[in-house]
Amino acid sequence: MNSEAMMMWSVLFSGIGIGFFMYGKKQRAAVPLFTGLALFIYPYFVTSVAMLIILGLALIALPYFVRL
Repeated sequence: MNSEAMMMWSVLFSGIGIGFFMYGKKQRAAVPLFTGLALFIYPYFVTSVAMLIILGLALIALPYFVRL
């Protein structure tokens, strides 16, 4: 179950990351651009499902709280 959950959450967060990346690139906004990069790169380095979800949700919330 653990590997299936990791795969599902990784694909979900990577998909959201691609959306953030494309938005940041089009709008020339640094925070969404780098948040998008982080969202589709970080799942490769996280081994726990709980940590994957926590970091993913934190990264998704980041552009709403940090405006540059």
